[in-house]
Amino acid sequence: MGAQEILNEISDFCRLAGLAESTFGRLCVNDGKLVSRLRDGGSVTLDTLARLRGFMATHADDPQALRLRSKNGAKNGAKAVTMAAPTSPVAPAPRPPVVPAPASAASGDTEEGFRFFDNRQKYLLFVNTCSEKWVVAKRVAMELANISPRPPALRLFDAGVGDGTVLTRVMRAMHARFPTMPFYIVGKEVSLEDVRLTLDKIPDRFYEHPSTVLVLTNLYYSEAPWLSPKSSAAAHSLIWKEVALTGNSSHDFEEQLTELQSFLSENWSAKVSPKTGNPVYERPIVLTLYREDHRFLLDPILPRPGRVMADYDLIIASQPYRARASAEFKAKKVIGPLARALGPGGRLIGIHSSGKDPGLEIVQKIWPGENPFQVDRHALLKSVKIELGAAGRSLNFNAYSDARSVFRYDMHTLPGEVVGAIGTSTLFAAWNAAIYVAQIEDNRLSEVVKNDRYLEATEEVLQKYGGLWFNDESFVISRRQP
Repeated sequence: MGAQEILNEISDFCRLAGLAESTFGRLCVNDGKLVSRLRDGGSVTLDTLARLRGFMATHADDPQALRLRSKNGAKNGAKAVTMAAPTSPVAPAPRPPVVPAPASAASGDTEEGFRFFDNRQKYLLFVNTCSEKWVVAKRVAMELANISPRPPALRLFDAGVGDGTVLTRVMRAMHARFPTMPFYIVGKEVSLEDVRLTLDKIPDRFYEHPSTVLVLTNLYYSEAPWLSPKSSAAAHSLIWKEVALTGNSSHDFEEQLTELQSFLSENWSAKVSPKTGNPVYERPIVLTLYREDHRFLLDPILPRPGRVMADYDLIIASQPYRARASAEFKAKKVIGPLARALGPGGRLIGIHSSGKDPGLEIVQKIWPGENPFQVDRHALLKSVKIELGAAGRSLNFNAYSDARSVFRYDMHTLPGEVVGAIGTSTLFAAWNAAIYVAQIEDNRLSEVVKNDRYLEATEEVLQKYGGLWFNDESFVISRRQP
């Protein structure tokens, strides 16, 4: 990375902490002239860079406390912090570990009683009756033409693996375009059931593309790209498991991945945050999968605790936040941290629901004026620029035109299924898709489903349009080449 980029990060940190740059260097690596040498054109080793970023991430929650430490004995403080650095995330800037919270009418960020993706049946019914995952994967795959991976691997981060459909489809597209290039893929997912579904889909990926390292983790958005928790308590409880798959067939790999079910059941557990209602991990986990017969080739890209650089060529951020959350919240807690994890020439593609479709029309027939899609890509990118500040100077923010950005996906129906009288199962599937995309809370649904008006509204819209579809919009944040 460029020296100017790390200098910007250090300057931002020192300003927040109220520290002189010489004091920062002394506390971090016992070198008060480090920053001045960087400004004069000097460089640092990867190990020193990791220590610098680890130091800033360790003190993200209370950077100003460092001033007291510097007064009470800089050398002792530097030794203590330096010793702790290897267990700290190699992260570019301090951010508190938070998963995106549901929205409220007051702040747009919290809503009592709402639990994101809490109803598993809604999620699974939506995934299996609508084509969103397929269409999103196709849109993401288009970005492969715009990246230029650097040795030793193509590096991809998926900021919400879900059931694994998008990721595995993108992996197929990656193999088609880069058939001999090693892949380093990190996927974030807090749901145990989604991890299980993902593991069901990947055995053939290891067969077709054997030079693959796949990492699954339940860490927060601000931690997962670096595979390291920010809090010391979470870091000490981190479960780091490495699985080298043996054999040479999808069947061999499937059997070994199936054997992980007991490990997952015991450790991949989540709890509900009392503050947000969102699922959060009980213990952080990093699960690394690769083929044993390719370990020699993959050794340079295998992640190791405390030594993970976040310099991704492609980051997928598909539906990673609650629609009603504010632009500032989305920028600070999700997109901002992910953008910082881009490597030179890397691209982050963000995708979220945008409304103005028959799905929203169904919802508005029951709740007139309802519109959860208040933050479009333009407002979000503006907030991300503000959030990143100086750290965003090396980034391009691309909202694109509607013709390129907005795309639709459909609910699967047979040709004659929405003509004349529509079957109850089709109506239920359409209603479920509409309220799932609009993220309608269960406490609002309980009153509505006491009569048939919601099914009548759904049928009216299906007959009006001859089917049901939804609109998503995309945007891209890219880091310029040095």
